[in-house]
Amino acid sequence: MLVRRRKVRIETERMTLRLPQHSDFRAWASLRAESRAFLEPWEPVWSADHLSRKAFTNRVYWAARAHAGGTALPLFLIRRSDDSLLGAVTVDNIRRGPAQAATIGYWIGAPFARQGYMAEALRAVIHHCFTVLDLSRIESACLPENAASRGVLEKTGYKYEGVAQSYLQINGRWRNHVLYANLRSDRRGRTGAG
Repeated sequence: MLVRRRKVRIETERMTLRLPQHSDFRAWASLRAESRAFLEPWEPVWSADHLSRKAFTNRVYWAARAHAGGTALPLFLIRRSDDSLLGAVTVDNIRRGPAQAATIGYWIGAPFARQGYMAEALRAVIHHCFTVLDLSRIESACLPENAASRGVLEKTGYKYEGVAQSYLQINGRWRNHVLYANLRSDRRGRTGAG
């Protein structure tokens, strides 16, 4: 049963995080195309129609259905000063019952990397997950050599938990990933492993 949910708007110092809209297509396709070489080493292989309007329309419909069903929360990062699309954060695979957990994935456009936007967005999304969604555990994973991604996870309260062998197909190959988790009540302290 789908529950009617209110539109989500998460405000940070510099950004508004919200569900994707049909009117975002040009900005999204342009940013993804411009950032292709920057993003491809860290992502699954793009389909032939990845940047098409039809594929984007399907993304918008999926985002609305997933949010309404409580299974995911896909958010675009919009800079308030000029309404630029910067990237996205998706809270996915939301699990209820005894788990109360979810997985977070994210990407940032090349022109906006290493300016603190993703850390700012993740802090707000994590707070939303723990307070509004009432989750207990948030998981994220990245390639071991992705120092920027590991750094943003560690800056936002994630702790290293281990390595998952052949975790995801990235850039056409099964790749190991380092696993991180952020817990609502975390008493583990800093972990130096990994």
